[in-house]
Amino acid sequence: MGAAAGRPLLAIDGDSLAHRAFHGLPREIRRTGGAPGNALQGVALMAQRAWLATKPRAVLVAWDTLDAPTYRNALLASYQSGRDFDPEIVEQLDLLPELCAALGFHVAKHGGYEADDFLAAAAAAEEAAGGTCLVLTSDRDAYQLASPFTTVLAPVRGTSELARIGPTEVLERYGVSPAQVPDFVALRGDPSDRIPGARGIGEKKGAALLQQHGTLDAVIAAGLLGDQADAVLVYRRIATMDRAAPLPELPDAEPTWERAAALGRAWGLDGLATRLLSAS
Repeated sequence: MGAAAGRPLLAIDGDSLAHRAFHGLPREIRRTGGAPGNALQGVALMAQRAWLATKPRAVLVAWDTLDAPTYRNALLASYQSGRDFDPEIVEQLDLLPELCAALGFHVAKHGGYEADDFLAAAAAAEEAAGGTCLVLTSDRDAYQLASPFTTVLAPVRGTSELARIGPTEVLERYGVSPAQVPDFVALRGDPSDRIPGARGIGEKKGAALLQQHGTLDAVIAAGLLGDQADAVLVYRRIATMDRAAPLPELPDAEPTWERAAALGRAWGLDGLATRLLSAS
C-alpha cells in the first residue's frame, strides 16, 4: 500500500467535516440554481488544508450511509435517535463522495457501516502494512485508534488548526488509555449518540474505575455494575469501531485539484475552484 514511502495515510471522517462546514460557513454559498454549497466548499477546502499540512501518501474519506441502519441500531433502539438533519446538508452529503473522488481521494461508503468503522479499518490496515495513519475527525470516539503509529487530528474550535492526539493526549484528556476508550464510553455514556451509560457513573468515576480495574470486564467481575452489566457490555460493543469494515484498495495517490476545480465550476462554485487551484 505504499507504506514504505514513509508518508502517512490520511483517513478523514467525511460526515464530521461536512457538519462542521455546514454549520460554520455561510448559507449564502450556493450552487447554480440556488442549491446549497457551503458543506461542499468547506469539506473540500478543509481536506486540502489537511493534505498540505501532512502530505500523505493517499487520502481516504469515509462516509455514513444515512438510510441504512447498522448493527448498532439493532442492539440499542435509542442509538442516534432523534437526529434531524437539515435537508440542505443531506443533499450535499449525497454529492460529497463524488467531489472527494474528483479530488483524487479514495472513498469508503457502505450500508451497515459508519464512517468511524472505515477509519478504524484503514488505521489497522496501514499499521499492519508497516505504515502510519492520520485520522481527521472531531469525534472523540476515534481516540480509541491512537497508537504509536496512528494519530488523531482533531479540529480546534474557532480556528483552522488541528490538534494532534496520540496515546499521551488521550490519557491527559480522559484519564484512560486508547484501548480503554470503548469501556470508558460505555460507562459514562454518550449523549450525542444516545448511549445511556451506567447509572451514577459519569466521566470522572468511569475513568477512576478503569484506572483501578483496567477493563470493563474487571469492573463487572468486581460486582460494581450489578444488573446493569449486560446493558453496559452492549454499550461497549456499540462504541467499538469495526476494524474489519470493508475498504477500497488504498494505493498511493496524489490530489487532482484541477479535476475537482472543474467539478466545482460545473456546480457554480467558482470560489471553491479558484481556491483549489491556488495550491496546485
